[in-house]
Amino acid sequence: MTIHSIRRTAVLTAAAFAFPVALGVAAAPAFAGPQASGAFGPACASVPKEGSGSLAGMARDPVATAASNNPALSTLVTAVKKAGLVDTLNNAKGITVFAPTNEAFAKIPTARLDKILADKAELTKILTYHVVGENVSPQKLHKGSFKTLEGGTLTLAGSGKSFTVNGKARIVCGDIRTANATVNVIDTVLTPM
Repeated sequence: MTIHSIRRTAVLTAAAFAFPVALGVAAAPAFAGPQASGAFGPACASVPKEGSGSLAGMARDPVATAASNNPALSTLVTAVKKAGLVDTLNNAKGITVFAPTNEAFAKIPTARLDKILADKAELTKILTYHVVGENVSPQKLHKGSFKTLEGGTLTLAGSGKSFTVNGKARIVCGDIRTANATVNVIDTVLTPM
């Protein structure tokens, strides 16, 4: 699936449905288990050691399914389902997802989050802004800017194992591999300019 077909699917999906939703954000436990080879960041220490939510378990599933097995990403998974992007993300190849944690969504005032979740077009725009149509390996993270499926740009900065996205979101567990994507878990929801 190409970037253009993913973007087109996201736009068509947003235009086709509207689901009014009010979602209360409840704090979920952070990741729970040891760091695996390749993954980096402070939250990786709490990824489950075994099971479908572990790093090995996530590597077996496509990205949306893998995220659904991780309790720290439950709000993101709910939003992806509401936007109708599960199949789009699961069928894409070689993408990178910057995945906000439940705590990242909890930073958004409840009334604002409810409004976003009730507006499928806006929700789709925000979610596709978190997806880059290429594999952004740790070696590429320091290289600057990457075009998102939404059409905007994410700017990364940092070195070693400490990176920020757009100068405000920190990668708290990076380089998580799924069957079709690389996931970098972030601590802030990003908004398109």
